[in-house]
Amino acid sequence: MRIGDAAAAAGTTPRALRFYEQHGLLPPPRRTAAGQREYTDREVARVRMIRTLLSLGLTVADLRECRDRLDLLEGSALPPYGGPGACARAGGVAERRLAALDDEIARLTRLRDRLAARMDAPGSRGPDVTREEPARARDRTVPTRS
Repeated sequence: MRIGDAAAAAGTTPRALRFYEQHGLLPPPRRTAAGQREYTDREVARVRMIRTLLSLGLTVADLRECRDRLDLLEGSALPPYGGPGACARAGGVAERRLAALDDEIARLTRLRDRLAARMDAPGSRGPDVTREEPARARDRTVPTRS
């Protein structure tokens, strides 16, 4: 199938398929005599897996590390956390991404707690700090045309 049909079947765009190919996540497809890309059902399934993994928080760089094993993943089933299998073995891509997400959640939780404590401090305006004053201050800083 041609790139537009393959993209539609995978739930994405032709541009995304070219992006995945450019970044090594998708092997270069066969070409027609006219030079058009042709994709198989297997490649469409690979694109679906790439999209699933990206939607779970993995990055293109993460997927490049295990691109040779993406075909081992089937359907929407991912290897168990920390278990054997593509991209999820101990110290693997998925495990490192989970650790990074846990770190980011902890950082954001600390930031949220600091902001909440600041709002609860004596003399603060309380939880409604986004009323009109910040908007007016923001409006004053917007450049105007002469």
